[in-house]
Amino acid sequence: MENENYQNEAEDDTTKNKYLTFIIEDEIFGIDIRHVIEIIPVPAITWMPDNPPAIKGIINLRGSIIPVIDVRIRFNKMERAYDEFTCIIVIEYANNQIGLIVDTVNEVLYIPKNAMSSPPNAKLKYQNKFIKAIGQMNDEVQLLLDLDKFLFSN
Repeated sequence: MENENYQNEAEDDTTKNKYLTFIIEDEIFGIDIRHVIEIIPVPAITWMPDNPPAIKGIINLRGSIIPVIDVRIRFNKMERAYDEFTCIIVIEYANNQIGLIVDTVNEVLYIPKNAMSSPPNAKLKYQNKFIKAIGQMNDEVQLLLDLDKFLFSN
């Protein structure tokens, strides 16, 4: 039992404050790496009726049916054709697997708490409601997503 607790703590330490960053247009966003399952190329997407525009449909990933959200559209950006850099970040959040379509994946970054700040109250280029923190690393700003609000708010 003691070894099991040590293993869980070690796993937490290796993923703590690490974010998978991705790009939408010229902005860098980040998702807590603990939610990321895998990154895949965009496969055939099956359209589903009565979905909001950002939900592009569903994919079959090795027998699991996963809804996919186009992050560009969720951020009210212009839709664009998918290219060889476009990919899906498959995440697990609130016991759901969800695919996030992004322009391109950037890198995994360690962003310590002291390099994070709260988003300003003034409106950003993207709605603040989806941003939980702003990371500042390597002279760049990363907008860290609040997955709960991004996935489940209107």
